[in-house]
Amino acid sequence: MVELFTSQGCSSCPPADQIIGELAKDPSVIALSLPIDYWDYLGWKDTLADKRFSARQKAYSHVRGDRNLYTPQVVVNGSTQVIGSDRASIEGAIKDTSKAAGVMSVPVTMTLSGKLLNVSVAASKVPSAAARGEVWICSVSKAIPIMIGRGENRGQEVTYHNVVRNLLKVGDWNGSAGSWTVPLENISRDGVDAAVVYVQDGSREKPGAMLGAAYTALR
Repeated sequence: MVELFTSQGCSSCPPADQIIGELAKDPSVIALSLPIDYWDYLGWKDTLADKRFSARQKAYSHVRGDRNLYTPQVVVNGSTQVIGSDRASIEGAIKDTSKAAGVMSVPVTMTLSGKLLNVSVAASKVPSAAARGEVWICSVSKAIPIMIGRGENRGQEVTYHNVVRNLLKVGDWNGSAGSWTVPLENISRDGVDAAVVYVQDGSREKPGAMLGAAYTALR
């Protein structure tokens, strides 16, 4: 699970946005773009930004105990932060975090049945790992091209990949197998054509390691 915190007003971000598009093609990686809003004062308001993504990035920083808040920043498997335009560091972080107990160890499935999303989370198989977490669904737009009119990226068209458009908590996981059904209308909005479900240790205020995740196209 690769989360990119990006901004349309950040001149260093377009290379990172491109990397997310490349990683999104790898079926073993769930790559997401989470546009933040704290650079809006620089003269160009990010049209995809959400204050919840800024809060999520800050929460990761608090859990790590540092003040590393910048764009483009990538958080890998909820555990490690690297510069979002550094492909080698991202791939290294994927390998390193995957070795930790419990990280991406919980099988998660999500299927679309009519107008319902069915989410299933298996029981924990790692005794020493976290045996509880929160289950969230992200509404995702696979690709959004933006012509940037002002700021440092003025005149550029940048395509943002797997852009999170909404976040919805669907339940708490206690280590045992669980399932949830979510009406599609609860996550739908214009341009949403995919969904990601993830199980994460900790809470929204104190996010921990990613325990499992799944991606599905909605059309």
